Amino acid sequence: MTQQHNPVSVAVVGLGPMGAALARTLLDAGLRVTVWNRTAEAAKVLGSLGASVARTPAEAIDGVDLVLVCLRDHAAVREVLDGARTVTAVVNFSSATPDQARATAEWARAVGFDNYVTAAIMVPVPLIGDRESLILYSGNEAAYRRHHATLDHLAGAGDFLGTDHGLAPSFDVGMLEVFFAGLTSFVHAAAVMKHSGVAAQKFLPYALSALSIVPASLEGVARDIDTSTYSGDEDRVAMDLAALEHIVEAGRAAGLDTSLAESMRNLGARTVDAGDGDLGWSSVFEHL
Repeated sequence: MTQQHNPVSVAVVGLGPMGAALARTLLDAGLRVTVWNRTAEAAKVLGSLGASVARTPAEAIDGVDLVLVCLRDHAAVREVLDGARTVTAVVNFSSATPDQARATAEWARAVGFDNYVTAAIMVPVPLIGDRESLILYSGNEAAYRRHHATLDHLAGAGDFLGTDHGLAPSFDVGMLEVFFAGLTSFVHAAAVMKHSGVAAQKFLPYALSALSIVPASLEGVARDIDTSTYSGDEDRVAMDLAALEHIVEAGRAAGLDTSLAESMRNLGARTVDAGDGDLGWSSVFEHL
C-alpha cells in the first residue's frame, strides 16, 4: 500500500514475538521503521528486512513520527523509556491491568510524554495485520486520531474507547475472561464426558449447540445489569442452583478439580441466601 498522508517513520521498541510482528507489518506497508531490543539478535533479523537498528531506546525514538512500545509489562516500559524524550505520539502495546495502565499514563505525563496512548492487542501474533483482527485504544484521543491510518496497518479494526487509559486494558481483561472461562468450562465438561466414556470430539457438537444460545442470552444479561432489573420470568437462580449442584457432583464423581464449577455454584447459593432466588441468573451480578 502506498503511504501518502500517514507518518513515514515509526520506531518499535521491544521485539518479542508481538513487537517483531508489529515491525514486520509496518515494513510490509512501506513505512520507514527503526527498531530497538534489549538483545541484539531480534533487532538484527528486522534489520535484514529493512529496518534501521538503534543502539538505544532514545536513539530509536529520536525524530520519528510515531513510537510503538511492546515490552513485557509496564514496569519494563518505564525502565526502558526512562530518560528518553519525544514530542511525538507514543502508543504502548504492553500488557497491563487497568490500574497499571493508569499509573503508567501518569508517569508518562510527568516525564513529558504528552501524546501518549494505551493499546490492547486482542489477537495472537499470527493475526497482526489481518483485516479481521482487533486492537483497542484509549488515552490521548488527538494522538490516536492523528496516527490511526498508520495504526490501521496493524489490524482491520482499531476501536478508540475513551480518554481513560484504563479502558483498553479493562476491555482486554473482560474479553479474555469470557474467552478463557468458555475454554476452561469445555475442558472440564470434556473431562466429565471422558469419565462416561465419551470422546471430546463426539461431545463437541453438543457443546457448540449450547454456545449458540449464548449471544442472545448475553444481550439479556447486559440489559439486566445496566437497568438493575432481574426478572425471573424465564429462569430463576434457585432453579439454576440445582443444575450447578449437578455439575459439581458430576465433576467430583469423575475425580476432577471442581473449583470452577464450585465458584459458579457458590455464587448462585449466595444469591439465594440473600433472598434473590426468584430472580433471574443475571442478578448474581449484585452478589459478586
